[in-house]
Amino acid sequence: MDPIDRALVEEAAKKSALVWVQGSEGAARALWHIWHEGAVCLVGDGPDEQPLKGLGLVDGGAATVTVRSKDKGGRLVGWPARVVELTPDGEAWTAAVGELKAKRLNAADADTIAERWARECRVLRLEPVTDGPLVAAETGSLAAAPLPTAAVTRRAMPAGLPKLIARGKRARGAG
Repeated sequence: MDPIDRALVEEAAKKSALVWVQGSEGAARALWHIWHEGAVCLVGDGPDEQPLKGLGLVDGGAATVTVRSKDKGGRLVGWPARVVELTPDGEAWTAAVGELKAKRLNAADADTIAERWARECRVLRLEPVTDGPLVAAETGSLAAAPLPTAAVTRRAMPAGLPKLIARGKRARGAG
């Protein structure tokens, strides 16, 4: 990866709140992250945290990271990464968790979140592979069919409902 590509990766990752991560298993998944000391750092796999299971992100393994454009939402840049699982309370873990803690929104246990992450979660660094090129953007849509769910979307409004609403307004206005 040449210096211009490296700068693009860093700037894109710093500005985007989400990255799409594709590990050795499953489909790519959107994950919140921080850019810290030359790599994407993320936390997950614990209660109340983003799921990392099913992605095949193992220490020493490979992943592909894709960043979207903050203003347009389209794919901006993708790169191959090496997965490094940080050990709790190590120097790198402490530094990464300090930054992650600052960006973790709506945590009920903000004062003790680092201890919970050490006990129950995984903190990963996705380091750009420096001897390889950027990942070429795939052409066409990468849209996937939604996962099956019991949730339903709103149905069309019944044809007679506007008349009932108007009738109710007239009745309330007359009184």
